[in-house]
Amino acid sequence: MPYVNIKVTKENGGLTKEEKHTLIKGVTNLLAETLNKNPASTVVVIDEIDMDNYGLGAEQISDRRKAGK
Repeated sequence: MPYVNIKVTKENGGLTKEEKHTLIKGVTNLLAETLNKNPASTVVVIDEIDMDNYGLGAEQISDRRKAGK
């Protein structure tokens, strides 16, 4: 049973329902086509992370975005 966890920053209100559907379907199809995994047993979880809860280079992503990095 494949388990895929997608983590994205929650920018501009986060992903739409349609974008989430596209990601889930695309990843499921990719695993089926590439690794011959059963789509019925493939789990895809999408975590949207607040930009204040994510850091890079000792800075919060929210601050990096404001600084244009």
